[in-house]
Formats: sequence, C-alpha cells, structure tokens
Amino acid sequence: MKKTLLSAAIVATLLSLYNCKDTPNSENKSLTKEITFTKEGELTLLKAKNDSVIGRLDIEIADDEYSTQTGLMYRKSLGENQGMLFVFNDSRQRSFYMKNTEIPLDIIYLNSEKEIVSIQKNAKPFDETSLPSETVSQYVLEINAGLSDKWKLEKSDKIEFTIVD
Repeated sequence: MKKTLLSAAIVATLLSLYNCKDTPNSENKSLTKEITFTKEGELTLLKAKNDSVIGRLDIEIADDEYSTQTGLMYRKSLGENQGMLFVFNDSRQRSFYMKNTEIPLDIIYLNSEKEIVSIQKNAKPFDETSLPSETVSQYVLEINAGLSDKWKLEKSDKIEFTIVD
C-alpha cells in the first residue's frame, strides 16, 4: 500500500512539473481580452436655455463598486458617440483621475438634477492627477476629449438618459 501511494505521489509530482514547464515564446498567447463597449443606455444632452438637443450618446453605465472603480480603464478606444455614465447613490464632492486610462477624456460632473456643474476638459491618459468637481455631484459623464468644446457644453446644460434592455 505504501509503495502504491509513493508511486502515485511521484507520478503526480512529475505530471505537475510537466504541466508547469515553460512553453516556447512562439506558443505564448496573451490572456488579456480587449474590453469593448457595451451599449447599456442612451443619453441626450440638452441646452439649459431652451432644452434644444446638443448631442446624443450611446452609454455604458457604471453603477456598482467594480464598474465605478474601473470606468474606462484599459480601453483602447471609445467611439465618437459613446460615453460612460457613472451613477452614484448620493451627491457629494467627487474626483476622478486617469490611472490606466488610455483615452483622453472630458469628465463632466452633474448634480442630482442632472445639470452640469463642472467640466474637466482634455484629461490626459495615464495621468494620476486628481480632477475634482467644483461642487457636489451625483452623476459623472466621460466622453472623448474635445466633445465638450465641440458641443459648447456649459454649466447648467442637462442630460436625460434611458437604460436599454
């Protein structure tokens, strides 16, 4: 019985060493999957003065701890009419940064009434500098850098959004 157990242990050890051996470089494959955009909603930006439509976006929604912490990190691109909307349960001072974010962004802070209260323009990829809102916010919209200027977004402009199935 002891010989059988000893033999089995030796075979198991040899098999584990065989499975753990280095593979040639030609066989190494990246296990990292590129993160792609998933449309979870539609967002409309409205001019505060007259509610005219400024622009429309397909959005991903970040509303849990993991998605709000990760945001648009590790993305290679973001379509021109795409963005990410962060939805928080409360209004408070917020600050974002660009750690592990490869795409230059405009970061738009909105209050509980979904009105723009602050815009951080042209946030630089990989920059860990804090980019705070000027006041409390409950929503944060990230879009490609330059869109807030192109659309002439201003404080008090608004958003509306719907979640799609």
